[in-house]
Amino acid sequence: MNPINIDTSPGTDYQSVLEEIADEIGALPGRGRSADYIPALACADPRSFGMALADVDGNVHGVGEWRTPFSTQSITKVFTLALVLARDGADLWEHVGREPSGNPFNSLVQLEYEHGIPRNPFINAGALVVTDRLQSLTGDASEDLLAFLRTESGNPDIGFDLEVAASESAHGDRNAALAHFMASYGNIRHPVPTLLDHYFRQCSIEMSCADLALATGFLARHGLLADGSRLLSRSEAKQINAVMMTCGTYDAAGNFAYRVGLPGKSGVGGGIVAVVPGRCTLCVWSPGLDERGNSVAGVAALDRFTTLTGLSVF
Repeated sequence: MNPINIDTSPGTDYQSVLEEIADEIGALPGRGRSADYIPALACADPRSFGMALADVDGNVHGVGEWRTPFSTQSITKVFTLALVLARDGADLWEHVGREPSGNPFNSLVQLEYEHGIPRNPFINAGALVVTDRLQSLTGDASEDLLAFLRTESGNPDIGFDLEVAASESAHGDRNAALAHFMASYGNIRHPVPTLLDHYFRQCSIEMSCADLALATGFLARHGLLADGSRLLSRSEAKQINAVMMTCGTYDAAGNFAYRVGLPGKSGVGGGIVAVVPGRCTLCVWSPGLDERGNSVAGVAALDRFTTLTGLSVF
C-alpha cells in the first residue's frame, strides 16, 4: 500500500493518520496471546486496541480504546531511568550497562560472568538496579514514580493495581533470584523483599494510551517537562532515547528499529511507547503478544505510522 499524502509539518492531521491505522489494524489476523504467565493479565482480550499521540505542546489525538487504562508493566522502566538519571547523573552507568542483551528480559545468563552488572536498564535485572537506586534517592521509589506520572499526564487518578502487583509477587521467583544474585556482588543496596515490593508496584501502575503519550513527552521535548522546567539535559534525553532504540523491546529491538525506526519501550501488558524527538510521542496498546513479549498489533500500528507520515529517526 502506498503512503497517503500527509504534510508532516507541525500542522499534520494526526487524527486522520491514526484513524487510517485503526482501520487497518481492525483487519489484522493473528493478534498473539496475552501474558498468561502473570495470571492477573491472562484475561486481557488480545483483540483490544487503542492508540494515542501527544505533540510537544500537549495536544492529544487518539483512536480505539485510547482512554482505557491498562497495566503498564515494563514501560515504567523508562520513567524510573529518567528519574534516577536526573538525580544521579552518569554515576548510574557504573551500576548498569547500555548494551542490548540478546537474551530474554528475565535471563540470569549474563550476570555471573559480568559480575552482577546488568547489560541495560530495560531488562529486569537492570530495572531492579535502577529501582533500587531510586529507593536510595527518594526513600519511596514507587510513590515517587507515581507522583511523576500523575503530574506529567495531568491525570491524578493514575494508581497501582494491587491485584496485578500481588500476582507478580506470587510468581516472582525469577526476579527475586536476579535481585539476590546482584546483591551478592554489592549492586543492590536495599533488602530484596523491599526492592521487589517497589518493583512490582511500579510495574502494576495502570495508565491509558493518552496518559502514557503525555507522560513520555519530556523525551520528545529534549528533557523538558510539561510545565517547561527541565528534568534532563538534552544529552541525557538523547541517552534515554538511544537506549530505548537499542534495548527497549526486549530481544527484538533490532526488528523494531527495522520496522518502526523510533525509540520505543514495550511492556507485557500490551503497551508500547515511541518517541519522535522534537515532534510527538505515541502510545499504542493491544494485549496480544508475540513470542518476544511485544504487542503484535502495537508494532504493526507503529510501523504503519512511520510509513504513512515519514516520521522516523532515520
